[in-house]
Amino acid sequence: MGIALSIAGMLSFATNILLTRYALARMPLEAGFFIVLTVNTLFPAILFGGELALREAPWTWDWTNAGLFALAGIIGTFVGRRMLFDAVKLLGPARASVFHSTAPIFALIGAWLFARERLGAYELAIVVVVMVGLLCTQPRATYTSKNADAAALRGGMLAGIVAVAGFGMSNVVRGIAVRVWNEPVLGAALASFTALAAQVAVTRGWSVIGAQLRKADRTALLLYAGCGVATTFGSIFLATAMRHMEIALAVLVVHSTPLVIFPVSVFVLRNREEVTGRTVMGAFLVLTGILLLTLR
Repeated sequence: MGIALSIAGMLSFATNILLTRYALARMPLEAGFFIVLTVNTLFPAILFGGELALREAPWTWDWTNAGLFALAGIIGTFVGRRMLFDAVKLLGPARASVFHSTAPIFALIGAWLFARERLGAYELAIVVVVMVGLLCTQPRATYTSKNADAAALRGGMLAGIVAVAGFGMSNVVRGIAVRVWNEPVLGAALASFTALAAQVAVTRGWSVIGAQLRKADRTALLLYAGCGVATTFGSIFLATAMRHMEIALAVLVVHSTPLVIFPVSVFVLRNREEVTGRTVMGAFLVLTGILLLTLR
């Protein structure tokens, strides 16, 4: 069940990546990000309302674990995404994507430190196989800007580390919370609400964002809303999966989005992502790791 839910989460996040590709072409990210966060907050809140009406067991509020979900939204959705954008700006998308693929390592360390998870040799070998595969699936990390300097590179490296640490640790916090307070849907709404509040607090230039929203067509709005729905389902599936399996392994499976992105790139986008033998081998290693995990 844990692996099935993790794969469902991976498919949701892969869908978000594909939708984002088209959304960015129609409306800038500054305004689109607010649409995503708003949907991330309202959509799970609506789902929770329906779930609450249908459930038979009484509902209880847990301040501690609700706070953990809120913390996950700050360090993951807000800080993680914000730092990732900075890393892309300073290092370029190739290097930034390599950083992003290492998030399961931070989840592994965090789960070991805070959730007291201990993986055996077999599980650690699976982690190595999948991580090597993920790194192979990334484009070669080259930096060609003529204005690149040591300070910019250091800043980009720091932003990338903070981003993946935020993603990894936020998943650990979610996993700890959902194992005690089984409210993955409400937890997703709480995490997104705190991230949205933090983004509103730090945002400047509202006139520019307002102009972008007014100029956007209906398709752009629907695409960003679709990104919000997809990431909501991804978060819910991942949180639920962590109730059935180790946090680190659930995060590892969820980050295996190249298994979906590559076939779409080859057969739909006509190899626009420059899929090579190296990336195919990486996808094969990722799939092998997931199969080994299933055999466990």
